[in-house]
Amino acid sequence: MTTPMTTPSEPGHGRPDQGLSAVADERRHLINLAYRLLGTLADAEDVVQETYARWYAMSRPQQEAIRSPGAWLTTVAGRICLDLLGSARARRERYVGEWIPEPLPDRTEWISGRPGVASADPADRVTLDESVGMAFLVVLESMTPAERVAFVLHDVFGYPFDEVAGIVGRTPAACRQLASSARRRIRGARAPLTPAARSADVIRDFKQAWETKDIGALIGLLAPEATMSADGGGLVSAALRPIEGGERIARYALAIAGMAPGLTIRERTVNGRPGLVAEQDGVTVSVMAFEVADDRIARIWAVRNPDKLRLWAAGRQD
Repeated sequence: MTTPMTTPSEPGHGRPDQGLSAVADERRHLINLAYRLLGTLADAEDVVQETYARWYAMSRPQQEAIRSPGAWLTTVAGRICLDLLGSARARRERYVGEWIPEPLPDRTEWISGRPGVASADPADRVTLDESVGMAFLVVLESMTPAERVAFVLHDVFGYPFDEVAGIVGRTPAACRQLASSARRRIRGARAPLTPAARSADVIRDFKQAWETKDIGALIGLLAPEATMSADGGGLVSAALRPIEGGERIARYALAIAGMAPGLTIRERTVNGRPGLVAEQDGVTVSVMAFEVADDRIARIWAVRNPDKLRLWAAGRQD
């Protein structure tokens, strides 16, 4: 498979370089792409592994015939993701409760459990920008597989539509329409982005009100139309449907605190934005991402599925 497409991470805009290091250097780019397309780091890692397996399955002459290895790798990874997204929609229809993308910690908080100590975990290759914010990823989940791939490739990674077409298997004009439709979904679902410092203040106040069981303060910090979604994956207890309304969310939060008196709440960065992590007996049991609008919490996503918490160290001290 050959293609003239170049990738943003490839030096020289497609100049031939068949060296092992040039191919290996694409791993970070592929992890970033696949995580945004699939919503879980585990799936992203599988895609990248399969992509490299296909590359190394070729003979040396076949590899040397490919003008841009980075472009080839991106094309293969994109097509694998497109196939997986189709099957993922069916799997998620059978998923127990709400499905929420896997949350990522700040790069200084990997599984080593020591802030400031980097690890070799593939998650360290994910660039934490607005395109991995939980609100953004949740909107991506509402798109068709083709919309998601066309939008992420073009709007997030900057590929022109004639190159996107080779991955999606549509005409450039059709890919342009797919991305336009995806953009409308983004505009219709996302609130204006609150500065991180202000969001952190609101979330800190929420944490303190939760810890002190101040129902009035909790209700005041939540928008009247706020919603909360929880993802337990059928492995741990979690609300099976979104909880709607600030007062209902506040009472639910207090009910959780009552059932888990030893719960410790910590402020953490979740997908590049202020969030909270709950620990029970030294084990991370929930990671919470927030959307703050007009100085009130509009959305809470609480990931409790332990399979999605593998990157979150437990027992750290603030």
